[in-house]
Amino acid sequence: MKKIILTAFAGVSLLISGTPVFAELFSVSVGIPLSHTITGKTAESDGVSGSFVHAKLPLIPVGLGIESYKTKVKDSASLKIATMMFDIFYLLPVPIINLTLGIGAGNVNIVGGGSNYEKGSATQWYTSIGIPILPLFDIHISYRSITAKNTKDSGTKLDLSGNVTGVGLAFVF
Repeated sequence: MKKIILTAFAGVSLLISGTPVFAELFSVSVGIPLSHTITGKTAESDGVSGSFVHAKLPLIPVGLGIESYKTKVKDSASLKIATMMFDIFYLLPVPIINLTLGIGAGNVNIVGGGSNYEKGSATQWYTSIGIPILPLFDIHISYRSITAKNTKDSGTKLDLSGNVTGVGLAFVF
């Protein structure tokens, strides 16, 4: 009798949500940026460092995240582009892999070297593909497309839009 009730509950939850109810209760993901390409042609990246932290909420395929990283500007030892983003994402119900789509909003700031630029706004969309490596872990790669602009005191705009790739590890339970 218990087996019939459990099977019926799992079947109904699968039909309603499109995902198995017991697939993943909660997950925490930590990642690092590997590269940052600035497409606005206003600066060139010379390396990036920082972190991405995301957590999926219990029993629903939606999660929240925060990203903070700094990109060194080529040919300028003291200038860095500091990026801070707050994300919301959706874990798609795809078997075997963890496919995530998300959006984010935050700011970019040019720090160091006496920069006269004010903090600018930034938005992004991103995707991540995770592959389980052990029963409770997955390794994932991610791609972010960022739109960002900073304004100088004189009104000059600096386009800091670009792409960021990263890698991370998720703990799933």
